[in-house]
Amino acid sequence: MKLRICTYNIHKGFSQFNRRMVIHELRDRLRSLDVDLVFLQEVQGLHMGHASRHPNWPEPPQHEFLAEDVWHQTAYGGNAVYDHGHHGNAILSRFPIVSTSNQDVSDHRFERRGLLHCEVQVPEIESPVHCVCAHLGLFAGSRRRQMEALAGRMERLAPDGAPLIIAGDFNDWRNRAQDLLVERLGVRDAFEAGRGRPPRSFPSKMPLFRLDRIYVRGFSVKQADVHSGPPWSRISDHAALTAELGPTG
Repeated sequence: MKLRICTYNIHKGFSQFNRRMVIHELRDRLRSLDVDLVFLQEVQGLHMGHASRHPNWPEPPQHEFLAEDVWHQTAYGGNAVYDHGHHGNAILSRFPIVSTSNQDVSDHRFERRGLLHCEVQVPEIESPVHCVCAHLGLFAGSRRRQMEALAGRMERLAPDGAPLIIAGDFNDWRNRAQDLLVERLGVRDAFEAGRGRPPRSFPSKMPLFRLDRIYVRGFSVKQADVHSGPPWSRISDHAALTAELGPTG
């Protein structure tokens, strides 16, 4: 069994500082990674203003546009809702998604956040894999409460060592997630074997801060990579992270 995964904050399909619409280039880059599961943050589900200003703005929601003909199953959780649209997290999968839910973990009304939780039936794995796409808050107190909510949810719904992948933009440059999630859920950072700590992923042109994460349980990690610099830095201010997972033991 081999499972390739990716997490990426796509900045609503625009380059850094919103200079260019890059959703078409982004789709090509994602496909070049040849991954089975994609965890996306800042996905634009709807924006009527962008659709009217950009002639080549995709007609379907971004997660459906990105997934077309490659990832046959998608899930989307809208977190920030406004008059002209909404955005949130998405999971794209080559395998059947058997359940999906989105938990609102917003800490205040100015910063809407959610945890998109899917169960995915992966071949050669007896029980569904619990997959959580997370985008945590900018403030330390908010992140702590959101991580506690994440840990509590998984303790209830994915107990007894059920296979688990948590990925996303944690905004956790002080690496507080490591102790909380490792202690409560028994996960491991996919990059810890090679680096001993989470990878630098922001800004994508020359990463300095450790904001993005892939945590796994019930898998071995065969390889983990950071995709930064050109051409990735022309697409988003975050680097993309990928990991290749295999069976334990």
